[in-house]
Amino acid sequence: MRALQSGRRGVARGQAKRVVVFVHGYGADGADLLGLADPLDPHLPDTAFYAPDAPEPCAGNPFGRQWFSIPWLDGSSEADSLAGLVRAAADLNGFLDKVLTDEGLGPEALALVGFSQGAMMSLHVAPRRPAPLAGVVAISGRLLLPDHLAQEAVVKPPVLLIHGDQDPVVPFADMSRAAEALDAAGFELYGHVMRGTGHGIAPDGLGAALQFLQSRLPG
Repeated sequence: MRALQSGRRGVARGQAKRVVVFVHGYGADGADLLGLADPLDPHLPDTAFYAPDAPEPCAGNPFGRQWFSIPWLDGSSEADSLAGLVRAAADLNGFLDKVLTDEGLGPEALALVGFSQGAMMSLHVAPRRPAPLAGVVAISGRLLLPDHLAQEAVVKPPVLLIHGDQDPVVPFADMSRAAEALDAAGFELYGHVMRGTGHGIAPDGLGAALQFLQSRLPG
């Protein structure tokens, strides 16, 4: 298991009552999302915000990081991509466990907010953890291995899917595909469509994420 480097913002260590972990997309790094802590912090007091860097240099962007390779972008094989997903899931799980230990909190006080490939990671990891997290916000992503979800889900944390209806990178239709699989597997599911938005996070999407976090995190 590889240790992930991460920035941290919010309340001082030892004082957090809840934790939000941002999981960035392909070719970015943790700093790309950590700035979201600034608009969220006033509305989520006593929260620690983390944004780990993915474990690998990005094959498609030498200045960024990746959780796993993407064959149609970097020429890797499907087998390599799947193996990378498995390794990265172990890395992210280890990171989440360490954060909870460091902050002295239980899993019910932690939420994931993933964007693009980070949303894919969040939707893959959270259902397979031994205890449910407070919730998952998956923005502009897709559900990986949907046919495996019902059988492999250990827990079913609430999920908010957010997607732009003009996304040219991860098709908008992937939101419906994820919703169908999550609903069929019995997850508590919510959705928000960012009208006229491409592959990004619009203000209304961030607002929907905030409302979800406020309703799911303790305190």
